[in-house]
Amino acid sequence: MSLVSRHFRTGWLVLVLFLTSVLSYTVAADGVRLRDLVMVSGARENQLAGFGLVVGLAGDGDKDPIYTQQTIANMLRRYGINVPATTLSAKNVAVVMVTAEIPAFAKQGTRIDVQVSSMGDAKSLQGGVLLQTPLLGADNKVYAVAQGPIAVGGFSVGTGGGGGASVTKNHPTVAQITSGAIVEKEIPTQIVRDNTVELLLREPSFISVALAATAINQVFTNCAHAVDSSSVQVRMPEGAENNPMDFIAALENIQITPDTPARIIINERTGTIVATANVKISSCAVACGNVTINIASSQDVSQPAPFSKGQTTVTSETSTDVTEKKASLVTFPELPTVEKVAAALNTLGVTPRDMMAIFQAMKQAGALQAELLIR
Repeated sequence: MSLVSRHFRTGWLVLVLFLTSVLSYTVAADGVRLRDLVMVSGARENQLAGFGLVVGLAGDGDKDPIYTQQTIANMLRRYGINVPATTLSAKNVAVVMVTAEIPAFAKQGTRIDVQVSSMGDAKSLQGGVLLQTPLLGADNKVYAVAQGPIAVGGFSVGTGGGGGASVTKNHPTVAQITSGAIVEKEIPTQIVRDNTVELLLREPSFISVALAATAINQVFTNCAHAVDSSSVQVRMPEGAENNPMDFIAALENIQITPDTPARIIINERTGTIVATANVKISSCAVACGNVTINIASSQDVSQPAPFSKGQTTVTSETSTDVTEKKASLVTFPELPTVEKVAAALNTLGVTPRDMMAIFQAMKQAGALQAELLIR
C-alpha cells in the first residue's frame, strides 16, 4: 500500500470518528443546533429585480401613463410590430417590478419564488399574467427569468369612492408567483478559505459566540476560536479537506444553549408586548389610573310661535364628561422571572397600552433590568 493511500485512509478514519463523536454529542446535548443560530460565511442569498408587464387585467390596469405605453411599444417592437406609443391603450396592462432572492448554490434550471408589485395606478393585478421578465443582480447581469400567472392575496370591488360602494381587502396590487422564475446563471459561492470555515451568528452576542467556540472544540479539538461577537472561525481537521460538506453538516449538528438577552419589545401600532425570560424588575411601587373624556355634540331645533313670522333655527349644544378611575399604589417586590412580572402587572388590571406606559416608566426609574425597544 502506498504512503498516499495510507494517509488518505487514515484521514478518512479520523473524519469518521469525528462525525461519530458529533452525533453522540448532539444526542446527549439539550439545546439549540448551531444550524439554527448561525449561517456559513459565503452561503448567502442575493437579491434580484426586474421590470416587466402584467397583462389580462380586464380594465383594472394602468390608466395610460407614458411609461406604460412606452414599455408596451418596446415589447411589441421585439416581435416586429412598430406602433407609436401614444396610440396604445394600457387599461388591461400594468407595469410592475418583479423581485426575488436567489439562494446560494442555486443551479441552472432551479425555480425560485418571485414577488410582483404594481408601479403605476392599476387598481388590481387579479387574474393577470406576468410576461417574460429578466431578473438582474446588483452587477446588472441576468441571473433568472420570471413568467407566469400571478396569485393575489386580496381583492377590490365596487365603484371606488365618493357616494359609491367600495370594498378592498389586503393589497390587490401586490402578488406573487410560486416557483415563477427559472435560474439561468449560477452565482459563484466560496465557503471554505484556507481550510477554514467561518460561522456568523444571526444574533450577535459575546456569550453565545464563546459558547459556540467551546462546544465546537469539545468535538473538534482546538479547531475553533471566536473572532468577535458575531463570528467563529473553525479550522478543518485533518481528513476533512476532501469532504467539506460533511464537516459543515457535523458543525451545524452541534448543540448549545444560546444567551438570550433581557429584552422587552413594544409595538405601539398593534398593542403587542413581547418579553424574554431573563427580564427582571427591582423593587418598586406602581399606580395606574385611567382618565376618560367624553365629548358629545347635539343639535336642537327652535320653532317660532304660530303666526309670529319668526324663523326656525338650529342650535348646537356640546357636553363634556370627564371620568377618572381610582387607582391604588401597588408595591412590587423584586421579580426575578418574566412569569412573576406578568402576574404582578395583571393584578393591576391594566390594558396592554397601560402596560407599555408602565414599562417605560419603570425603565426611566431604573427598576426595569432589561433592554426596552419601542417599534
